[in-house]
Amino acid sequence: MRLSSLFLCLALFVLVSCSQVNLASHVAKKIPDGKSKGDFKVGSPYKVMGHWYQPQEDYNYVETGIASWYGPGFHGKKTANGETFNMNELTAAHKTLQLPSLVRVTNLENGRSVIVRVNDRGPFKRGRIIDMSKRGAELLGFKGKGVAKVRVQVLTEESKKIAELAKRGESTHGYEVAMNEKASQRRPTPASVQPAAGRGQPREIYQDASLQSKPVEQAALPPPDIPGHTSPEGIFYPDQIVEQAPVANTNIYVQAGAFADRGNAQKLAQKLASFGQAQVYEANVNGQQLFRVRIPTANVQSADAILGRMANAGNGDAIIVVE
Repeated sequence: MRLSSLFLCLALFVLVSCSQVNLASHVAKKIPDGKSKGDFKVGSPYKVMGHWYQPQEDYNYVETGIASWYGPGFHGKKTANGETFNMNELTAAHKTLQLPSLVRVTNLENGRSVIVRVNDRGPFKRGRIIDMSKRGAELLGFKGKGVAKVRVQVLTEESKKIAELAKRGESTHGYEVAMNEKASQRRPTPASVQPAAGRGQPREIYQDASLQSKPVEQAALPPPDIPGHTSPEGIFYPDQIVEQAPVANTNIYVQAGAFADRGNAQKLAQKLASFGQAQVYEANVNGQQLFRVRIPTANVQSADAILGRMANAGNGDAIIVVE
């Protein structure tokens, strides 16, 4: 569910373990007044559908969960930071991250990854952690399915850079097609096989013909070691490469709570017997011992069903977790 319009009133995509889509660099430029350049925004706490969200600057954010996508119904409308949403660009919506941010989204089901620029708020459907543009969902391979298990990771230094640009009134449009350190370090050969970094397993590298190169202004050409070509008119077009590696198995849970006391966790697990086989899982988070109450599920659909039932029963803080 998307609520970009609501957000205007409420204050208001390199090293990948599975795979990555490497895209070469674009350079920010001043946008004349009246254009959709967007602003830097964090925003105040806000409430949607009975749930409070606390936006904040977080340049170390990493989370696994469920992604969805949005497109036609919002194409051409304003995003939460004042840009015009284009469903064919690599952007995304997040409930709390600073706008804009660059995040790497990895589809844990097929190993594909893209870098997208977060410029909107959402999704507000329970159990979703990011809303991809239609194009992002296509490249990650879940547009037809509608949802996917993903890992979302902020690109720390790159996000700080575009935040500063936005604060100075400069456009960050196109940086989602940039900031790929691996792409700038080598010129891969289409259909070649190279070892996956640190894993000792081959990774296929191939050209994705469905990706359309975008030009970079001649006045600010990217470094010469970035893969690409220059047109007769002097416009640089970056090559766009897809890499795909083996996928690790993941599990999906509905997590009802986390406790420092095992006894409290066990009590909650017993109360949740009607929802499924609730179990207590031990975890160490930042040096703190926690006991998480989780119900394992088979897929996103069953997780959604359990999450909905829990919410109706008064446990509105339950979440979907992918590990």
